Amino acid sequence: MSGLGELLKSPFHDDFERPNAPSGDGSTGGVELGPDWMASAPNIWHIESGRVCGEHARNHGLWLKKTIPVNARIEFDAVSMSTDGDVKAEFWGDGRSAATSISYTNATSYLTIFGGWHNHFHVLARINEHGSDRQEITIVPNSEDPKQKPVVAGQRYHFKVERSDGRSVKWWVDGIEMLTFQDSSPLAGVGHDHFGFNDWDVKVCFDNVVITPLP
Repeated sequence: MSGLGELLKSPFHDDFERPNAPSGDGSTGGVELGPDWMASAPNIWHIESGRVCGEHARNHGLWLKKTIPVNARIEFDAVSMSTDGDVKAEFWGDGRSAATSISYTNATSYLTIFGGWHNHFHVLARINEHGSDRQEITIVPNSEDPKQKPVVAGQRYHFKVERSDGRSVKWWVDGIEMLTFQDSSPLAGVGHDHFGFNDWDVKVCFDNVVITPLP
């Protein structure tokens, strides 16, 4: 494991299985995130039952310190503990930023928001999650289209986000292609080379991160 700035040249994996950290008084302490991760706010992100979880983060995310290349495939499992859904992650961001106001309009990344706005939209956005250029799917309860279904509380979903041509960010959930963002001014290079988890208010948990560099 290493610090901020090391470019991934081979697949990275984290299943968040951690030994309990010693407390210094002979008892068992908490479970540490580990040196590969940086929380943008204290006491928000923690590990429980082999998953990393956050609640009431208000867009103060958990960033992977390792640098990801322009083209990469990022996979992980995610679950929301609420009927509000609202599972959020950031891709090709700066590795340290967080919201500076209530509305997250100044991210440094692409964002996926699964079941956002109280389970009304699935969104793939660039920089501004409220932006007019965001790609979105309106959720329709009881729809036969799997893309339109709301997030189910407690259900585990498998996410995949990939960029293979330097500009087109594609997002799948459980093997279903959700949305694509075709970017004429791609987020790439220094300041746009990290991955992170995020959250607004509900409790969300993540697991089994795999990041694979692509040519």
